[in-house]
Order: sequence, then structure tokens, then C-alpha cells
Amino acid sequence: MPSSPSKSTDKPDSSPAPHRPTWLRWFLRAILWIAGLATAAAFGLALTIAVALAVAYPNLPDISDLADYRPKLPLRVYSAEGALLGEFGEERRNLTPIGEIPKVMKDAVLAIEDARFFQHGGVDYKGVVRAGLANLGRVKSQGASTITMQVARNVYLSSEKTFTRKIYEILLTFKLEHLLSKDQILEIYMNQIYLGNRAYGFAAASEAYFGKPLKAVSVAEAAMLAGLPKAPSAYNPISNPKRARSRQLYIIERMEENGFITAQQATDAKKEELKIRSGPDNTRIHAEYVAEMARQLIFTQYGNEAYTRGLNVYTTLNAAEQEAAYGSLRRGIMDYERRQQYRGPEKFVALPTAAQEVEDAIDDALANHPDNGDVLSAVVLEASPRKIIAARANGDNLEITGDGLKPAQSGLSDKAPPNIKIRRGAVIRVVKTPKNAWEITQLPEVEGAFVALDPRSGAIRALVGGFDFDKNKFNHAAQAWRQPGSSFKPFIYSAALEKGFTPATVINDAPLFFDAGVTGGQPWEPKNYDGKYDGPMSMRTGLAKSKNMISIRILQAVGPKTAQEWVSRFGFDAEKHPAYLTMALGAGSVTPLQMATAYSVFANGGYRVNPWLIAKVTDHKGRVISETTPPVTSEQPRAIDARNAFIMNSLLQEVTRSGTAARAQSTLKRPDLYGKTGTTNDSVDAWFAGYQPTIAAVTWIGYDTPRNLGSRETGGGLSLPVWINFMERALKGVPVMEPTVPAGVVNVGGEWFYEEYARHSGISSVGIDDRSASPAVAPHAPPPAEERNRILDLFRN
Repeated sequence: MPSSPSKSTDKPDSSPAPHRPTWLRWFLRAILWIAGLATAAAFGLALTIAVALAVAYPNLPDISDLADYRPKLPLRVYSAEGALLGEFGEERRNLTPIGEIPKVMKDAVLAIEDARFFQHGGVDYKGVVRAGLANLGRVKSQGASTITMQVARNVYLSSEKTFTRKIYEILLTFKLEHLLSKDQILEIYMNQIYLGNRAYGFAAASEAYFGKPLKAVSVAEAAMLAGLPKAPSAYNPISNPKRARSRQLYIIERMEENGFITAQQATDAKKEELKIRSGPDNTRIHAEYVAEMARQLIFTQYGNEAYTRGLNVYTTLNAAEQEAAYGSLRRGIMDYERRQQYRGPEKFVALPTAAQEVEDAIDDALANHPDNGDVLSAVVLEASPRKIIAARANGDNLEITGDGLKPAQSGLSDKAPPNIKIRRGAVIRVVKTPKNAWEITQLPEVEGAFVALDPRSGAIRALVGGFDFDKNKFNHAAQAWRQPGSSFKPFIYSAALEKGFTPATVINDAPLFFDAGVTGGQPWEPKNYDGKYDGPMSMRTGLAKSKNMISIRILQAVGPKTAQEWVSRFGFDAEKHPAYLTMALGAGSVTPLQMATAYSVFANGGYRVNPWLIAKVTDHKGRVISETTPPVTSEQPRAIDARNAFIMNSLLQEVTRSGTAARAQSTLKRPDLYGKTGTTNDSVDAWFAGYQPTIAAVTWIGYDTPRNLGSRETGGGLSLPVWINFMERALKGVPVMEPTVPAGVVNVGGEWFYEEYARHSGISSVGIDDRSASPAVAPHAPPPAEERNRILDLFRN
């Protein structure tokens, strides 16, 4: 029988659900608590940071001035042509607009400092991650500071590494990015960053390390410069060339990786041999004394701002003439030094036997005895009466033989005292001779000065205040008050022309003696330099031969008081030239600059000009702040009559033609040269003062502490060659200038006279130059009869 359908037995499962393990419940609960606490902490931190930012942001420095970026810029002094003469200020910097910075320099900086500079908003988050991964992976360390962050840090913040400073740095970064364009930020960075060697900014660094403008740098040079911001000392190519080279190569690779240069350019840059400037700038014009004069003048006007405003001072100096003056004076002084006794080595050092230790000892010794221009320092390795071998700081060994040993022969003698003896370890000086051989020498103790003016305006065209500025900063050209000796005689002669004297006046060159009753002190018996007396001679001959007795007799006739007043017309200080007969021999006090100014009166026809140096001052953008208009000669005050100047020119021309300075015309082969030698008592000071109508120049040589230069040393032998050497270059291409005869001057029998004196003396007017028929000034009255008789009595005596 069919079975009956069964009943469903499905019922709901009423059994209890299995329980979770207790540990799992606690774990989940802990997770929830931790998440809650983390959320609260994050919220609290965010709130704290927000409050900190709200408080800090208003206290951030005002950066609006960066929109018109004005860093500290040094004071620069230039020649008239724009050649750099000197630079003053703590920071050496050339402010360069971003548009003038070459692309290769910008690319090199971006490649190593901030390749994504133009993509990020100030903080490079990708860069931060990349740097962190690179540093964890121990590959070459990478930084995360962007260029904007570096600008914020370098311009406004300290270098301390604190959390607070980092917050301020980030805030400033955002503020800079908001207010300035990317180009403005990059311009500030590339001008502000310190790059070692006193250089701030890449333009100054290019000059400091390569001696070239930034626009001329190559890929290799740009890479070298771009390596400096990280550590200017560690990557300095002068002091640390190996580390600098390693970083340069890495930057070149980074430039290639970032697509700034091609593979071929990278290869070429790595092979390029860089010429690093390792010593002083030998290309700069040697005008340290002039630069210092300009600095003092500008500081007087602008104070400390002179060193930060970026002022450019353009002087009246002619660069070529300045170099000629510098070289001529140094040559003259070194020529004198060759005639002096050898004083011995500057120092003795103990040289070890090991090669490396010897090099180190030489480096240390020569670091304290640096080169002085072309006078080089060296350490003796071997010495004998026939040969010296000496080492230079650059590792070169020099061999000195033959004539090169003569200046120091006394130091090579077996009997030389220990302080003179040249031996191993002696620090000596050497120079290169014209024959390209080495000669031993010594740094001179004697000093000198040279100054040249344009006599028509007073503009200083060249000035050298001493042998070497670093050795002696005292400016002998402007500050040394010395006796002028016979170079002062022309001013006494000029006074005599106004008292009835003429170039033809005959005066007795005979001995003179003044007892104590006349002098008011010790008896005085002056002598001629050579001790000889030639009897009666014309005033012209007396000046040409520089006869002391002639000058004294002239001053007796003129009167010391009258002469004292007369010389003040030329710019001399009357109180420095007491009204005594010794004035006739130049016993007063003058400076070389004063002498050049005084001789300019003769050169320009009788006008008094004042020396001046600064022609123009501009700011760092070239805008003119002040400018001097060259004075017109005819508008200057007249010091002496044109006739007086003309006849004095004739007398001073005779000195350079047949007198004590005859070497001038015979060497330079031109007649338009005028001047006077000067040698003081006991040959303490040696002078030559002279001129050509376009330039007046004076040379002085002597010791700072006055002492005898040598029994045979004179102005004609010491100072005149310096003047000739300078004029040879300064007058190159300048045509010979014939003087114009002024009205009131006549020529009789080949000699020049004031017209009224020629008439009064009964000289026939036959042959008188008709160009002088109408005097330009009122004729001088002839001397009174009693004064003429007194003069004639002096001549007879």
C-alpha cells in the first residue's frame, strides 16, 4: 500500500550562536580606542598648528622690499675708461638682473638645487619623498630644501636648526611664492647666496674664481660655480680643488639627467680644463693709492652707506698712464736697489729631508713672505758662490747663475756673517731680467712717489704713492712733506723776472759765507753740488747747471719776504717756506702732488689749477648721482703773468736740452719738454719735476726716515729716468707743441726779454718779434734805480 506522505520535520534552529573569543573583542575595542585617540590627537595637533600659524603669520617679516631687491653692494672705483681700480665693502657682489644671467648658469643651479623649481609652489613634496628614499637607500644624499626655502632662510632667518625656525621657513616660503614671481625669487637667490672668497652671488663668484664676467662662463665653469652654495669652503676650487672637481662632475651629470645639456655637452664639459684664479688679480690696474684716496673722499660724503649702496666712482685716471707710472716707479726703485749692499735673506727655515715635508715647509715659509708684484719669493735649496737653486711656492725650481748672483755676492762669500749668508733654507727674492734669466734681489727699503696731472684742468691722470700699497699704505704722493731741493729754484727765478732780472742777466757763481751775525744762528757756507765755482754766468746757464750760488744771490736781490709771497701763488704754503736765504735751495716742505700742481702753472701759461680726482659717481644701476665738469683753464685764477710763464718755459726747456736733465730731450727726441732736477742736502731726497704742455709729472725718491741715498745719487740719476720712462709712453702719438709767444715779450739776440726791460736797458728793437708788439697786460715798470744798483752790486760780489 502506498506509503503516506511524511510530515516536514524542519524547525527553526533555536540553539545559541557561538561566542567570539574574548581576546578578539578586546582587540577590536582597543583599535576603536586608538583610532579615536589618534583622531583626537590629530585634530588637537591641527588645531594647535592652526593657532600657531594664526599667531606666527602676522609676525612674519615684511618681504615687500624684495620686490625691489637691494642687497649690500660694494663701493667700486674705476678709471676714466671704466677699468676697475678698487673695491670696498664686506660683500663682493655684482647685482645681475635675471635676464642677464646666462641660461647655462641657471640650468646648473636648478639641476643641483631645485630641478622642479618652476613646477612646485615653494615646497617640493615629490622632492621630499625622493630625497627621503634616496637617503634611506644610502645613495648620494639629496636635500629637500627648494630655492624659495633657501631664499627665505638666507635673507630673513638664522641658521639654527629648530622646529620653530622650520615653521617660519615654510611660512615665509609660501609668502614669497605668493608675492613674487619665480624669476624674481631666482634672481634674488643667484645674487644673494654666499659662494666663498668674499663673493656673494654668481656674478661676483665668476670674477673671483675665473676672472671673467658671468655671461662668458662655459658649462664646466657653471657646474663648478653651482657646486658652491652647499658648502662654499668645502667645494672651493682654490683651496679644495679635488672636492670641487668631484662635485662639478656630479652636477654635470645632473644637468644631463634633467635634459639641460646633451650627452656630448656633458662629455665635453667633463674634459674641459678650467683656469682657476689662484692668486691676486694681476689684470687689475695698479692704482691702490688712488682707490684709497677715492674711498676716503666718498666716505666723507656718504659715511658707512658708501660700502653698501653699490656706488660706482669714476676717477680722472688714465688706465694706460697709471700702469706706465706704476711700472716706471718700481723699475726706478729696483734699479737703485741693485746698487745697494745686500742685506741678507728675509728669513731662515729648517728644511727636513723627506720630500713631502720639504714641500710643506716651503709652502709655510712662503705663505708669510708672499710675492710683491714681479719681485718673487723663493726658498734656497742649494747655494754656492757660482749657483743658487731655489724653490717657488708653485713647486718650480729656479737656477740663478752668472750676473744674476752679483747683487748678492756678499751673501755668498765664505766670510759672510750668519745673518747675511745665503744657505739652504734661506728665504730670498728673485726677479726676471730682460734676458729672461733669474736675478737675486731684495725688497727695497727706499720709497718713492709719482704723480701726473693735466695742467690745463688739474685732473689727476696717474698717481703712485709708494713702491707697494700692501707693504706701506702711506701715500707719499699726497702726504709726504719733503724738502724739494733744487727743483724749487724755478719759483725763485720766476719771482726774479718781476724784479728786473732777465735770462741774460749775468750773476757771479762765487763762494758765499754768512756769519752768525747775518744768520742769527750758526755760520752758513753754502756750496754748489759739485763743489766747483764757474764765475760770472747768465741766469739761464745758472738754472741749467743748477748753481746754488746763483740762486742764493738771486734771492738776496729779490728779498726772502717777497719770494715767500710769490711762491704762494703756485699753491705752496707760505709757512712751510720760511723767509730765509735757504729757501733758494729748496729747504722748505712740499708734497709731490703740490709740486705737480705748481709746475702746472708754468705749463698752462700762468693759471692756478687745483688737482681733482673724482669725475662722476653713479648708483648700481648707472644713474648719475654727481658729476664734475672739467674746469676751463682761462677761467681759473691767474697765478703769474703769461710773459713770466713763457720765459720760465724757455729757461726750463734749457734744463732738459743742455742742463742737468739733458737726458730728457736726448732720449725722448722732442723739444717740448721742460723741467728741473732736485737733490737735497746730503742727497736725502731726489726729485724731478717737469712737463709737456699736456701733462705735468713729478717723481720723488727717498727714505721714509730721511737718510743719505748715496754720495752719487741725484735727482738726475734717480728720479729723471722714472719721469722719462713714463713720458715715453704717455706722449706716444702726442704731437710736438710749440709755445705761443705772448704779447709784451721780445727776442733780442736769441734771448727773451720783457719788452720794457729791453727798452730800458737800451737794447735795440731791431729783430724784435713783431708778434709781441701789443702787450696783453700792462707792462711792468722797470725796477727803481736804487734797487737796480743793489742788484748790480750783488752780481759784482
